[in-house]
Amino acid sequence: MKNYIKADEWNIIEEGFDPHLNKISESLFSIGNGRMGQRANFEESYSGETLQGNYVAGVYYPDKTRVGWWKNGYPEYFAKVLNATNWIGIHIQIGEETLDLNTCKVTEFKRVLNMKEGTLSRSFRAELKSGKIIEVEAVRFCSIADDEVAALHYRLSAINFDGEVKLTSFLDGDVKNQDSNYDEKFWDLVTQEQDQNTDYLVLRTKKTEFDVCTVSRTTLLKNGEKQTLNAVSKDKYLGQEASLLLKQGESVDLYKIAANLSSQNYDKQQLLAEAKQRIGMASEKGFSQLLKEQAEAWAKKWEEGDIVIEGDIAAQQAIRFNIFQLNQTYTGKDARLNIGPKGFTGEKYGGSTYWDTEAYCIPFYLSVAPQEVAKNLLVYRYKQLGKAIENAAKLGFKDGAALYPMVTMNGEECHNEWEITFEEIHRNGAIAFAIFNYIRYTGDESYLAKYGLEVLIGIARFWKQRVNWSADKNKFVMLGVTGPNEYENNINNNWYTNKLAAWCLKYTITAAAKVKEQAPEQYLEIIRKTGLQETTEFQDWTSVAEQMYYPYDQKSDVFLQQDGFLDKEQVLVKDLPASERPLNQKWSWDRILRSCFIKQADVLQGMYFFEDEFDLETLRRNFNFYESRTVHESSLSPCVHSILAAKLNDEEKAYEFYLRTARLDLDDYNNDTEDGLHITSMAGTWMSVVEGFAGMRVRNGQLNFQPFLPENWNAFSFSIGFRGVQLKVRITATEISILNNSDQELQIVIFNQVYPVPHGEKVISYKGALA
Repeated sequence: MKNYIKADEWNIIEEGFDPHLNKISESLFSIGNGRMGQRANFEESYSGETLQGNYVAGVYYPDKTRVGWWKNGYPEYFAKVLNATNWIGIHIQIGEETLDLNTCKVTEFKRVLNMKEGTLSRSFRAELKSGKIIEVEAVRFCSIADDEVAALHYRLSAINFDGEVKLTSFLDGDVKNQDSNYDEKFWDLVTQEQDQNTDYLVLRTKKTEFDVCTVSRTTLLKNGEKQTLNAVSKDKYLGQEASLLLKQGESVDLYKIAANLSSQNYDKQQLLAEAKQRIGMASEKGFSQLLKEQAEAWAKKWEEGDIVIEGDIAAQQAIRFNIFQLNQTYTGKDARLNIGPKGFTGEKYGGSTYWDTEAYCIPFYLSVAPQEVAKNLLVYRYKQLGKAIENAAKLGFKDGAALYPMVTMNGEECHNEWEITFEEIHRNGAIAFAIFNYIRYTGDESYLAKYGLEVLIGIARFWKQRVNWSADKNKFVMLGVTGPNEYENNINNNWYTNKLAAWCLKYTITAAAKVKEQAPEQYLEIIRKTGLQETTEFQDWTSVAEQMYYPYDQKSDVFLQQDGFLDKEQVLVKDLPASERPLNQKWSWDRILRSCFIKQADVLQGMYFFEDEFDLETLRRNFNFYESRTVHESSLSPCVHSILAAKLNDEEKAYEFYLRTARLDLDDYNNDTEDGLHITSMAGTWMSVVEGFAGMRVRNGQLNFQPFLPENWNAFSFSIGFRGVQLKVRITATEISILNNSDQELQIVIFNQVYPVPHGEKVISYKGALA
């Protein structure tokens, strides 16, 4: 665990430069706006360890899968969001020396991510080998007010010398992904052009043929006077440069306004013209106005979705960092986009869509964004239903059965590990549960007729075909699967997967009945479109759901993660030497698979989804059994454990797991932050506070709360939107106050007691309720 980020309520602060931490910081200080993002690479040259990254949403390359063997149904490629044109670049030559923090003596260094206003700033003082000392102050941002625009201001000062300084502000499209399977570069040049201190570089992805035009306009000032810039160019590289004489104490200011435009949103033939118009409009506003708009847009974001923690700076910093990165990753404006596990902060996992979106991100966006945002995440899957049916057909499933991919950009499966691609099929259930969760929260049952029921039918058909009848058990079983715990592969009857499949089958029948009653004409159209055989298919689905087999151990009275789980040597995590963790970095895969250790919530994931089916004692037995065997080496694990611990009134564990999930990246718990941040698990951090400590649930169309206050906190508060009403909730050790900003009265349930909450603030005491 690292501990070098300074505690601050609104800022992520790094003081002092340690090159061994640089790639971690590049991830932590990333900026984005839902349409594009940028790792915290230095503007100037850096020859040390770095992962260069500028990413444009939805633009990807199908990198050919690299394996030593092949199986039927195996995906031919792994889709990767690409490292695109480097727009931040500034090459600085001081006399004969290049400014490079890897070769300089860095005497002062500070990097600050201002989460309140959405900016990254950096300042440093460096001594070159010649003894010359320079000072730099830089600030940059990706605008969420105009999500195709970004800007930076770079000030360089001569501290102890008079001399020539040469600055080159450039666009560099000759880039590649570090995770390229065959060390291939993925971009071809379409055109490049320069005019009036402005560079235009249009590149096209190989195979997928996305065009991206990156444009930047550079302004250079010395003593407030604009300096003349000279254009320089080579293949896939354009720049604006100037040589200046700086006297000791003098500074030069470089402003760079940039934009990324994609052929996803513009006709290729008009892309360059659109880029010229966009850079003209942004430049007319200027850096200061763009910065002002950025701060105003972020103020609105925080008004909608901030969590305030009183009395615990580390926890406050952590939750805001997680909310900030989620808002930088996805804004919900475009239903073609989704949430990659690393967002715009790194290349690992390819930047593609996983089941994380439905299982972890939907609750966050339901509560802190307009309803359309979460809806777009579901529509994304609806539009890929045809591909999901194709994916299932490749594996031998028939008659409209749908298997959604483990990893995708366009709906096709592109994951390149067989035990996950073929076996981690619980992702289908997470998508179905997200439909249920969306409707439960919003009350928007019309979604079933428009989109949801077709998806549910395809998923139900898959589950029906994926099980088989066991004469030995006299039950339906599901063989050869991998559950959420990826430290178990190719096992039989994963409890969570079986439970989710049976629930999906029953829910699809219920959903069909609702559509038939509420929208009969649309229902007939869905039957025609899907070929649904109501009587026979519903009977089959009911039969499977009611006769599903669930592994269970009578002696310990717990649900078994899978058949044979107790055949493993039962060692507890507390007995593992610290030197052997994390297991995935210290043990062989064979040893991990034979151990009882669990990567993340598996049985407990199912108990979290379907908590109302289990009494507290059942939950407690299973929680104690599985948590003691869980190493939490998935970023998705601590949040589920935190929520369940809170439900069990285990406040110490709830807080312990919250802090771990909240500061997972800030403290680099799993030694992998340098690859990029764990964006989807950040939604789980929000859930730990709102569903865990506040105990918020939606039951029977009403918000329910069962709150408690962590010992380290004085109070906490959060904003949520619920069915057209915006609420501000504040919780102390003895009371909950709810501010209703709408004219609509809500019924709120607190510890099973119903309270009306009209317009205005209502304070409800719950002292003694826990007892």
